[in-house]
Amino acid sequence: MHLGIRQFKKDFEVMAKEASNGDHNSATKPPPTPSPLRNSKFFQSNMRILVTGGAGFIGSHLVDKLMENEKNEVIVADNYFTGSKDNLRKWIDVTEPLLIEVDQIYHLACPASPIFYKYNPVKTIKTNVIGTLNMLGLAKRVGARILLTSTSEVYGDPLVHPQDESYWGNVNPIGVRSCYDEGKRVAETLMFDYHRQHGIEIRIARIFNTYGPRMNIDDGRVVSNFIAQALRDEPLTVQSPGTQTRSFCYVSDMVDGLVRLMEGDNTGPINIGNPGEFTMIELAENVKELINPEVEITMVENTPDDPRQRKPDITKAKELLGWEPKIKLRDGLPLMEEDFRLRLDVPKKK
Repeated sequence: MHLGIRQFKKDFEVMAKEASNGDHNSATKPPPTPSPLRNSKFFQSNMRILVTGGAGFIGSHLVDKLMENEKNEVIVADNYFTGSKDNLRKWIDVTEPLLIEVDQIYHLACPASPIFYKYNPVKTIKTNVIGTLNMLGLAKRVGARILLTSTSEVYGDPLVHPQDESYWGNVNPIGVRSCYDEGKRVAETLMFDYHRQHGIEIRIARIFNTYGPRMNIDDGRVVSNFIAQALRDEPLTVQSPGTQTRSFCYVSDMVDGLVRLMEGDNTGPINIGNPGEFTMIELAENVKELINPEVEITMVENTPDDPRQRKPDITKAKELLGWEPKIKLRDGLPLMEEDFRLRLDVPKKK
């Protein structure tokens, strides 16, 4: 098995000419046949797979899963804006240049934390739009299947509950979160346009809130915030009113869903998430009970356009992928706590 890593300092714009050959606007035609190079001895791995954003939270767990097959050759492209090479350290035996003859592309690259995507909204939307264009250009050139990790944020502040894939959403196009929400909506549009116009094999996953080891400790997402605060003996800060809901999927379940979608015959979009629904107060109470019963829970001002409720309808995932999550929130939180304790150097109290 091999892992190749390439850092992109200009996100995925640097791949534009190489990936697309300047033909984004070419006329409709079938995808090219795979490169004859795949028949050479150099391409005898079971599958050559490109993972954009593979040094990030979900991406690195996906790399772990793909590397379990010793015949796979996995290539990671990441600019380390929110990811870390440490997340891949157990696989880094040999670092190879990016070789862009691939069979599959998992396109995860994009900051998903509000802190990071609000810090540089232009980079966020460029990654969603230009990055996706470049990956589609690559898929078109080499005949690869491409999976986009879209997001439940395409549903915005939903007016239907739970959300199924037929719902078009309720999104503010000019809000502080729009660079992410609308960026992912455009990415989905590009995926389907390339599918219809060029015959590209696409897969779209709409992923809901995910948690687990390797999350950035101070990335602003609620589970990592609460666990870090509990370990630091700080109050758990719940954004008002505290009755807004989220559904939390453990990262191993998420990765299993993504692989099933990639390997299956369904284009999507398909919701991948845990339908267990919790208010923010309930989440804080669970973290307090399981990690640090002595901390207080306090209320703070909310951020603009924060969705009031979020819960996936995973009927399609169950029926088409044979997938549903296995790990409950109260079982997953202690696993994430253990990882955070190691990274924060906070021993467990006796």
